Amino acid sequence: MALLSKKDANLIKDPLGDNNPITIQVLGICSALAITAELKASVVMAISVLFVMGVGNVVISLIRNIIPSKIRIIVQLVVVAALVIIVDQVLKAFAYDLSKTLSVFIGLIITNCIIMGRFEAFALGNGPRRAFLDGIGNALGYGVILVIVGFFRELLGSGTLFGIKVLGDPIAKTGLYAIGYENNGFMIIPPAALIVVGIIIWVQRSRNRALIEEA
Repeated sequence: MALLSKKDANLIKDPLGDNNPITIQVLGICSALAITAELKASVVMAISVLFVMGVGNVVISLIRNIIPSKIRIIVQLVVVAALVIIVDQVLKAFAYDLSKTLSVFIGLIITNCIIMGRFEAFALGNGPRRAFLDGIGNALGYGVILVIVGFFRELLGSGTLFGIKVLGDPIAKTGLYAIGYENNGFMIIPPAALIVVGIIIWVQRSRNRALIEEA
């Protein structure tokens, strides 16, 4: 017997493909611009959002029947804020330098529209199991894009991956040309993230033309 029904499995698979929160729903773009200049920061942010969304969706689902409708947004903010504080304290305890790099962006997870959107649209209307799968699926979809963008921005912008030199500096000059790789400084500034995300969106829509909106 399969562990997940097809319907439940789609809660994880759909955000990884044709319902990705960044490339299709165009949510969470700010962090894709801000912290993807380094692959390590991208991975840590992805893991942080995975924890917050997975646990947060379950908590909201468990208390959904006792939350007064008038204050449900406040309750959701309290839940996500508590989880973000846990993430922030863990980073400060075990990866202090990285926590300084991410700094305010970890706190801004609280206002990440993907998280609040899934709380409101899914966790409030479904049981804990399905809410957990939905949270994990959307967090993975978000995280995959962050990691892809971070990979290309660090590789092409700094010639490194996880801070380890991968592409060498120019080692010799032959006439007007240098042998080796010259870091592309444009890739480490925020507009480069938009370009990489745009390329991902173009590839995704070229593979599935049903995603292209009619003019």
